[in-house]
Amino acid sequence: MRYLISLFSLLLLAYSTLAQTAPVGGGRVEHLADFQSKYVQPRSVDVWLPAGYPKPGMKYPVLYMHDGQNLFSPVTAYGGVAWEVDSVLTALNQQGLVRECIVVGIWNASLRMREYTPAKPVGLLTATQRQAVEQEQGGPPLSDDYLKFVVTELKPYIDGHYRTAARRTSTFIAGSSMGGLISLYAALEYPKVFGGAACLSTHWPLSLQKNNAAFTDALVAYLPAKLHHQPRPLLYFDYGTATLDAWYANHQLRIDQALMAAGYPAHKYMTRNYTGAAHNEAAWKRRVAVPLQFLLSARP
Repeated sequence: MRYLISLFSLLLLAYSTLAQTAPVGGGRVEHLADFQSKYVQPRSVDVWLPAGYPKPGMKYPVLYMHDGQNLFSPVTAYGGVAWEVDSVLTALNQQGLVRECIVVGIWNASLRMREYTPAKPVGLLTATQRQAVEQEQGGPPLSDDYLKFVVTELKPYIDGHYRTAARRTSTFIAGSSMGGLISLYAALEYPKVFGGAACLSTHWPLSLQKNNAAFTDALVAYLPAKLHHQPRPLLYFDYGTATLDAWYANHQLRIDQALMAAGYPAHKYMTRNYTGAAHNEAAWKRRVAVPLQFLLSARP
């Protein structure tokens, strides 16, 4: 009986080990459950390591991505469709189009909307507009604390436990929808930390109830001082034309115009329009190779 209990314990340990370092297409994911923070709620973090990691003497760029549960596995992804960032990066690297990198997938928590809402632009809204945002989201923005978690807690952990190239030219951030908003905000608030941001289907209206320009107005007012910062991060934007993405064209045009008005170098940003693309993981999966190449070019 004691032998059977010991054997069962060994099997549980083996299963747990496999679950924490699950192999995926062209590499493996290490799952960091219940990652603690003094700024935000605990959450899971997935760290994807490319095949062959670690290679002798090599330090890897790092891409931080929001809504991390949607990146690698359909089991955890919203709607059962993952972006398959691991497979896409593996294929791009085999073609010599991107540098090998580590991907850190930060799972969202119950306060996702508030954590991904850029606080300083919200502060430029009228009192009535701010009240509407807080009423819809259940409270004021928590993005400044969320970014403190990413920059001062998570990034040091990743740099301390993995073979990373910690400089800004090898550190990037990306997300979709509200994750696009927080990615842009991160790159502009921490330009010496992040060398670029990819913002897919950026949810410029902020509200899920109506499409209006109030928050875009606030962003346009917020941008000029940030866009003149040195060094300037790479900025990637895109949007579709179906479902929620149908709201975005005019907002994106205004952001692009703000970039041009500020004299932002043309090679530093990119905007793409995907006709017919909807607002979902399947659409982002189909085009994620484009921002990955933009940020992780084989020639940094």
